[in-house]
Amino acid sequence: MNLPSVERRETHTYGLGVFALKDILAGTLIAEFDGDFASAEKASLLPTSDTGFDGRHAIQCGPNLWRDGKIDGIARYLAHSCNPNCGIVGYFKIVTMRNIKAGEELTWDYAMTEASDARIECLCGAPNCRSIIGSFLYLENDQLLDFVIRCRGYISHWLLNKYPLLEPWMNNLSHRVGCENWRYQ
Repeated sequence: MNLPSVERRETHTYGLGVFALKDILAGTLIAEFDGDFASAEKASLLPTSDTGFDGRHAIQCGPNLWRDGKIDGIARYLAHSCNPNCGIVGYFKIVTMRNIKAGEELTWDYAMTEASDARIECLCGAPNCRSIIGSFLYLENDQLLDFVIRCRGYISHWLLNKYPLLEPWMNNLSHRVGCENWRYQ
């Protein structure tokens, strides 16, 4: 896989993050969760390096199933943001949702794949920050509308398959976003 120039480095807020070394175009594949599969209980215990554990995220792909990124990969280090610049395509691929400038941190909204009870404090600092990182199931109506508009086309297929009512609801938002031709894809 030929990935763009990115690096893992410390953030000022929450540990390791992933940053662009060069400008990256919208639609570019950034990473793929291609590591081990684990249950919810074991997902938090997957090693993050040969020497121990540090902050990182596995991707939910079933009711009690998560997939980690490889230890030497970057997928597990992409931070959450309530205003993400990356999203999920299919089940495991992370792509840029817009053009990214060199030096910018790459982020995705963990609600794009989560339908679990896990909830933690959000430190993203986005103007639309929801204060909690967790499942889209816990979003209030206005937060859910904002989430769907921002993340349409970048929500994992397993969520769309598990919650088939989500997709038509997304397609019926055109009157709310002011565009008759707007459709979830």
